[in-house]
Amino acid sequence: MTQNKNKVAIISTSLGSGGAERFASLLSFMMEKLNIEVHNIIINDVVDYEYAGKLMNLGIGTSGSFFKKIKKGFLLNNYLKENEINLIIDNRPRNNLTREIITKWIYGKRKKWYMVHSYNTDTYFPKSIFVSKLLYQNAEKIICVSQAIEEMIKYKFDLKNTLTIHNPYDFSKIEIKKEMPISEQFIMYFGRFDEKVKNFSLMLEAFYLSKIYLQGYKLLLMGDGPDLGIIQENIKRLQMDDFVIIYPFNKNPFQYVQQADFTILTSHHEGFPLSIVESLALGTPVISVDCKSGPNELIKDGFNGLLVENNNPHSFASAMKQFVEDTNLYDFCKKNASKSVEHLSLETITKQWKSILC
Repeated sequence: MTQNKNKVAIISTSLGSGGAERFASLLSFMMEKLNIEVHNIIINDVVDYEYAGKLMNLGIGTSGSFFKKIKKGFLLNNYLKENEINLIIDNRPRNNLTREIITKWIYGKRKKWYMVHSYNTDTYFPKSIFVSKLLYQNAEKIICVSQAIEEMIKYKFDLKNTLTIHNPYDFSKIEIKKEMPISEQFIMYFGRFDEKVKNFSLMLEAFYLSKIYLQGYKLLLMGDGPDLGIIQENIKRLQMDDFVIIYPFNKNPFQYVQQADFTILTSHHEGFPLSIVESLALGTPVISVDCKSGPNELIKDGFNGLLVENNNPHSFASAMKQFVEDTNLYDFCKKNASKSVEHLSLETITKQWKSILC
């Protein structure tokens, strides 16, 4: 790869607090390791994660009005031309048909790879199956982060240019502090505060029903997003103020994850959740609902965590209680956690990207 002259643009909504944004950060480092010139292009002015290569921030001075959004299009078009970009990896949500038609014109004849991070296709494809196929059938690649997503896209849109590459983990920049601010035992969720996707109502109700807080356990919620107020209202409604801790987004949450007894996920739908990957890699088992998609490609029930029927707070509460009370089961899952995701290391996933870039 030493003679590789590829110039790759990774286009994302931002480099902020979401899983897709975290992936964009990791992808930039994978591209750099492959001796590729990396250009990170973000639509909104939010940069939390580190990145490799250059950054073009279209959000500076262009947020707000319709005319400023048009300006972003001109800036993107000029940037791609001036930097002679020959491959675009589109990491954005793509659910606005008019915008995507304009974007496709801006991309021109360059190679185009489209990322799909969620089983909810409304986030990445127009509602019309005919239009979706028309827009994406000539793309060089549609890269799905889970096998379930790829199979669904093939079936729903009859697209033949799909493949699966899972999300990796990378702990090369973990910051370890000497003291933890939480002295009690705790379980944890870390990610975006988005009720429509993450289903915090289920999470908090299950925690309430489990009664494990009476055994000294706290629930730590770490992140940010539009629905912090909804979460706080549910905590008050359940009278759980003394047992639920909310911390802001932390780009390096891994010490907390490592210290947690287990992490939890109650989403309506996912893609290939980095929170599960990173938790298991750190040796922390996970309890997750069996939603589409990702959890059942990562968690082997009773081996490295527990998979629970979705939208069933009583079942999720029982799983939490089981992990607390059945120490043999918990210890077994904890022992198996890190080795169960060794195949998702940054080094291994980088090799998969190399195989399609060369």
